[in-house]
Amino acid sequence: MTGEARPDTVAGGALVEDLPPGPVLTDPLLDEPAPIVDGALEAPRRRRRWLPRPVLHIGRLLLIALVVEYLLVPNIAGTRKALHLMGSVSPLYLLLGVVLEVAAIVAYAALTRTVLGPDRSPGMGTMLRIQLTTLSVSHVVPGGSAAGSSLGYRLLRQAGVKRTDVGFALATQGLGSAVILNVLFWLALVVSIPVWGFSPLYVTAALAGVALFVFFTALVLLLTRGDQWLGGLIERVASRLSFVQADVVRDLFDQVAARVHELGTQRHMVLRAAAWALANWLLDAASLFVFVGAFGHWVNPDGLLVAYGLANVLAAIPLVPGGLGVVEATLTSALVGFGTTRAVALLGVLAYRFVNFWLPIPVGGLSYLSLQVDPGHTDPSVRLAHLRNVRSWVTGPVEAWRRRPRRDELL
Repeated sequence: MTGEARPDTVAGGALVEDLPPGPVLTDPLLDEPAPIVDGALEAPRRRRRWLPRPVLHIGRLLLIALVVEYLLVPNIAGTRKALHLMGSVSPLYLLLGVVLEVAAIVAYAALTRTVLGPDRSPGMGTMLRIQLTTLSVSHVVPGGSAAGSSLGYRLLRQAGVKRTDVGFALATQGLGSAVILNVLFWLALVVSIPVWGFSPLYVTAALAGVALFVFFTALVLLLTRGDQWLGGLIERVASRLSFVQADVVRDLFDQVAARVHELGTQRHMVLRAAAWALANWLLDAASLFVFVGAFGHWVNPDGLLVAYGLANVLAAIPLVPGGLGVVEATLTSALVGFGTTRAVALLGVLAYRFVNFWLPIPVGGLSYLSLQVDPGHTDPSVRLAHLRNVRSWVTGPVEAWRRRPRRDELL
């Protein structure tokens, strides 16, 4: 056995049991004793993370929410009842619901292109990919509307749209679409309350809508009739901040105010944008209507619009991404109040939310990857240069691997 090291010895021939007592040093990543090499502790090998820690946490939370929503929640309606309803559902109605949801997304992309203007907007295909990407982000990150708008701003700039046009379009479509939703909700309440009665939640949603409408009206008035006063105020505040250039901020404000004035003179464009916003909400509500009807109950249109408007107004509160849980609970309770059985309401809402909330997440991820390959720039020369850069990114590592020295050349 001479010349062979015993497994229980370390450098210098000392036995492990002869070492002085003390705390056991462990590898913090593997939770195992750190190996000793040549009398010194070997540096623990760190595990390489393929995804950042926040992305992993969000992914786990979304997976848990998906399991709870689609495996545990349907059991509340009764397993047998749920299985019976799912067995009798019509695939054609489910397909129609998906088509209506896709049409709603197309309508919202058309709204963005209308607000930007035909000469400033990228193509419809690019706008759809940007819209799906922002939807994906807003459904993953808490308070995701802000994160989605920020990413949408970057992608539109990448597509060649000027920053003032992007900021104006995103703000206009967001506020304008919210105003259209609240008007639709109020009209549905006027028709529904005499028939179905009153609920305290209606007051909360209606007050939130009134506050939004007042804010939108005040903002439009300030940008059209008080733009000089508001621009001067913003410039004075910006001049007190060391990290902001006051003249640049004032210039941006003047450009946005000029776009608002321009929008006010183009009534046909305003009407077209309002029509696309209304189409977006109505097509989305029609998708919910079909998904619930696919399980055997067709809701009255007024009751459906009240439930739909109430859920979306409450979902605007940035507590959870995309109103996850809030929309499901509100829609189910409201539809039950309008005469739908709990099992049908629950399964119809879950089917609708699968297409409305969950499906855009992977589709949006793929859309984002496609935008990195082809951002859809409005200038063909810039677009071609970007495609050449992407080609070099892809072919560069491949060529380097092909030109690597072979083993026989190294010998």
